[in-house]
Amino acid sequence: NRSANFNTRQNGYDIAADALGYPESYYTPPMQALERIEVLRGASSLQFGPQFAGMINFVFKQPEAGTPIAWEGSQTLGAFGFYGSYNRISGSSKKLSWQAFHQYRQGNGWRPNSAFTNQTAFGQLTWRPFAASSIRLEYTHMSYLAQQPGGLTDTQFAQDARQSLRERNWFRVGWNLAALTWDQSLSEHSKLNLRLFGNRSSREALGLLDRITVADFGQTRTLISDDYLNGGAELRWLSDFSLGQRRSTLLLGARAYHGRTHQRQGDGPAGAEADFRFAHPDLLEGSDFEFPNTNLAAFAEQIFRLGDRLTLTPGLRFEHIRTLSDGYYRQRLFDQAGNVVVDNVVEEENARIRSFLLAGLGLSFQAKETLELYANASQNYRAVTFSDLRIANPNFQVDPNIQDESGYTLDLGIRGKDGNLFRYDVSAYYLRYNDRIGLLLRADQPPLFLDYRLRTNIADSYTLGVEAVLEADVLRLLKGKTHPYGLVVFANGSFNHARYVNTSDLSILDKQVELVPALMLRSGITFMKGNFQAQYQLSFLSQQFTDATNAIRSSSAVNGLIPAYSVSDLTLRYRWRMLTLETGVNNLLDQRYFTRRAVSYPGPGIIPGEGRSWFVTVSWELFRPDKGS
Repeated sequence: NRSANFNTRQNGYDIAADALGYPESYYTPPMQALERIEVLRGASSLQFGPQFAGMINFVFKQPEAGTPIAWEGSQTLGAFGFYGSYNRISGSSKKLSWQAFHQYRQGNGWRPNSAFTNQTAFGQLTWRPFAASSIRLEYTHMSYLAQQPGGLTDTQFAQDARQSLRERNWFRVGWNLAALTWDQSLSEHSKLNLRLFGNRSSREALGLLDRITVADFGQTRTLISDDYLNGGAELRWLSDFSLGQRRSTLLLGARAYHGRTHQRQGDGPAGAEADFRFAHPDLLEGSDFEFPNTNLAAFAEQIFRLGDRLTLTPGLRFEHIRTLSDGYYRQRLFDQAGNVVVDNVVEEENARIRSFLLAGLGLSFQAKETLELYANASQNYRAVTFSDLRIANPNFQVDPNIQDESGYTLDLGIRGKDGNLFRYDVSAYYLRYNDRIGLLLRADQPPLFLDYRLRTNIADSYTLGVEAVLEADVLRLLKGKTHPYGLVVFANGSFNHARYVNTSDLSILDKQVELVPALMLRSGITFMKGNFQAQYQLSFLSQQFTDATNAIRSSSAVNGLIPAYSVSDLTLRYRWRMLTLETGVNNLLDQRYFTRRAVSYPGPGIIPGEGRSWFVTVSWELFRPDKGS
């Protein structure tokens, strides 16, 4: 699922539609291509952006060294007509290295009207003209088309979670990313990094936005079309220097970014096909807006080593944001017979310009080689998105006076490990949102009094929590490191207390913050012997609400409770030389559950989680050794 609270990156550069104006990424890299996923929080994350959640970076595998060509791939078959194919080739020489991959996926989905196709392609070329210099060029393309079965009401979900009441809803995405990275060593203790990146992409949603209780009689569908064109540059200078008898590290950087989003909404064709054309492109029934966005930033981070064990890391970030909106929207009112009685075209042009300074501080104390104490404090900021400024949706309305969010995060923790046999990380955290943007349940005026959601700055909020991660190889801890069997037990749990404060709206005062379950638990056990591995995983989430008023149920099913649920998965894997066979069952116990109530696409209403499914994958790795090695 997309997240608008992280600064989302791939190999160090932005991949979202617009990093501040629309920080959602409809593209996620294939898991087979990844070497690791980095999550950076606290003061260190300020060099990447002001977001509350910090930065998440998908880091790709590097081309195979010492071989002119290597090929890895996989073929997957699964339930409900799923087929997946992944192929990656790479190679390297003294000054050049390269790689490319292609992924294809298709399936029919667990529910009717859920068919999809997805393709992702990536190419990378790295040139090292000198020992101290490296230039890397990358291009990514992703496209997919998905039919969307729509949402359900609570009653419909209880009757049959697999049913679909929408067969004319479609979603299409095309994502194109390009990046040029230059790394230069200026001296033994100084480095320079320059990143140039761009994104030219689109997303189109076609279907019925009406409440799920409104029947589909073949009426005109709504089409929302977004085109994104943005580009930016980031320059970083990293230097080690002596401060007293200790070595410190200084990072200085700057960012320039400009994006333009063209967002249109109007009537689409009334048929059932995936036809993404406006019925009246010259004057849309909804809106037509341009959203230019300029962002200039400067940041600094200093690592002070105060003794052999204590490290202090302050960080600063200055932001200048200029967000514009220019276009029109139509005000249309209908009588009880469906006739248009009011039709006004409203021209609108707005500008929001703001500058601010954010600060953060990180602390680490290495009590011993296997034990670390850490703490972080960081200011955060989240700008109003384009969707908050102008979009027409019968399921929610936007407050025209909505403002940006600000706040801070604090955390304190301890972590340690014993090689690969045992590790743990326990932390307590406090998250503060000021002027938090959320959804309030409201009722229309007479005569219908239908409920709807109002998106606005609803209150301040806080989240106080504790998170713990534990992983241990039980057999080898008890029997010795050389024991032929491995039995790894792992658990990740968090406890959250999230409440709304500082509001004159008594309907939400001291209410639970939406989409923050009090308890989250991910646990499992992995058995290993030689080339064989079996893993069982269990996920549990306690109940959570979807709006600030903590409504249990609503007529539209857009608001309401998300009940507690648990899902378990089983995976078996065997590796023989360069081949790997993997099979598994997801949602092993075939639980009926859901994780969200959609406001618009792919709903509106409850979006059921998938039932039991299976997959079988065959993968391989083939290398051609370099003749000189």
